[in-house]
Amino acid sequence: MNLDFTPKECCGLFGIWGHNQASYLTYLGLYALQHRGEEACGIVSSDGKEVFQYKGMGLVGDVFNGEIIKSLPGDRAIGHTRYSTTGASLLKNVQPILVNYSQGTIAIAHNGNLVNALALHNKLEKEGSIFQTSSDSEILIHLMARAKAKGHLEALLKSLRFLEGAYCFLLLTPSALFAVRDQRGFRPLWLGKLDKAYVFSSETCAFDLIGAEPLREVEPGEVMVVDEKGLRSFKPFRERVIPSFCIFEHIYFSRPDSKIFGETVHLVRERLGRKLAQEHPVEAELIIPVPDSGASAALGFSQESKIPLEYGIIRNHYIGRTFIQPFQLIRDFRVKIKFNLLKDVLKGKRIVVVDDSIVRGTTSQIRVRNLREAGAKEVHLRISCPPHKFPCFYGIDFPTRKELLGARFKIKEIEKFLNVDSLGYLSLEGMLSCVKAYPQENYCVACFTGNYPVKFGREGDKFALERKCCGE
Repeated sequence: MNLDFTPKECCGLFGIWGHNQASYLTYLGLYALQHRGEEACGIVSSDGKEVFQYKGMGLVGDVFNGEIIKSLPGDRAIGHTRYSTTGASLLKNVQPILVNYSQGTIAIAHNGNLVNALALHNKLEKEGSIFQTSSDSEILIHLMARAKAKGHLEALLKSLRFLEGAYCFLLLTPSALFAVRDQRGFRPLWLGKLDKAYVFSSETCAFDLIGAEPLREVEPGEVMVVDEKGLRSFKPFRERVIPSFCIFEHIYFSRPDSKIFGETVHLVRERLGRKLAQEHPVEAELIIPVPDSGASAALGFSQESKIPLEYGIIRNHYIGRTFIQPFQLIRDFRVKIKFNLLKDVLKGKRIVVVDDSIVRGTTSQIRVRNLREAGAKEVHLRISCPPHKFPCFYGIDFPTRKELLGARFKIKEIEKFLNVDSLGYLSLEGMLSCVKAYPQENYCVACFTGNYPVKFGREGDKFALERKCCGE
C-alpha cells in the first residue's frame, strides 16, 4: 500500500473465553493482527470476579512483555490493535475501554465507524452522559447504561438498534463475552475454537498462530454470547438488509493468509492480478510487486501474462512507528527507509510494477522516479483495483475527495503526473468478478463509486467528536 498519507488500517479484535492462558493467547492474537493497527493496543482480562487491564501506545511487541501478561490473570480476555478512524491518537482513546456502569463492569473493543456518532453523542450529553474519550466506541456503553434492562445482554440488544454504520464489537464482563457484527457486515469477524475455549478474531490468521480451529464467521447482524451456559446466538434486528462487505479488505487490509467473507485473501488477490493482466496487457520483461500487499496480485499478473515475476523492490519490515526521520538529509527518505531497490535486477529492463492502490499518488511518484534512477528502461504501473474517488466513512481513514488522485485527474493525467510509460487500473466490473463467495451486490465499493450503503452527515468527519470534546 502506498505511504500516501497517514496509515489507514482498520482495527484488530481478538477475544477468548475458557482458557487458562487467555491473556497470553490474546497477546499472540493481537500480534497476528498487528497489520490492522500500529498506533496502540490493549488487553482486558477477567478471572470471573475481577477485571484487569493494560494498554499503551505502540506496537504489540513493544507494549507487552512477560511481566505485564502475568498481571492479566483469568481464563477470559479481549484485545484490540488500534488505528484511529475516529478520535485523536491519545492514550485515553486506546481500547479496550473499561468502565463501571449501572449493570456492572464492562470492557469494549471496536472495529469500524459509527456514522451517527455525533448525533448520538450530542443527544446523550444533553441527557446527562459524561464521556471519558472522544471515541465513537464509548457511545455504546452510554446507551447500555441508559437502557431499561436486566443485565448486560438485554442492555446490549436494546442499544444496538440505535447504531448506524460499520461495527464489530467485542465486550467482556466478569461473567460473559459478547461478539457483535453490524447488519451489513462491513468488517470481518470470526468464531473459532481452541480445545474447549471459544475464540473470536477479526481474521483467521490469528487462529492459525495459536492453533485454533475456525468454525465460521459471525453473521451480519448477529450477537454471540459466551458464558458459563456455553455459546448462544441472537439476531436482534428484525429488518433484513443486503450485506456490504468491504472489498478493500480483500484488496489490501487483510493478511493474505486469512480467510474473510468466505474466501482466502491470497487467492482473491491472485485473481485480481490475472484479471488486471487481461484488461491491461503490456510488453515487458519483468513483473515487480510492491511489497507486501501487491505480491499476490503480481503473481496472478505474471501467471496470466507469462512475464517472469522478480523482486526488484525489497521492504524493510523493522521500521516501527517511532523511527526518527532526519528532515531533508536524504531525499525521499520516507520511501527509501521502507523500500530499497535491486539495481542489478532493474537496470535496462522494461518492468511492470503491480500495486494494490494509489491514494494521493505522492509515494507512487517518488517510487517511479527511484526506479528510473535505478536504471529501469520502462516503468508500467498496474493497480489491482479501480481509482479511489471517494472517502470511506465505515472505518477506513481515506482522505477527503479533494486529496484523492483518482478524483482529481483522469487516467492519462495521472499517468503524466506519475511519469510512467503506461498506467492501468482494474475495472470495477473486473474487480467484482474476482470475488466468488457472495453476489456482487453484497460488497461495498463506495470508495470507488460514491454509492454509500449507509447514509451519513457531518459524522463522516473523522475528528468531529474530537473537536466537539475540545470545545472547537
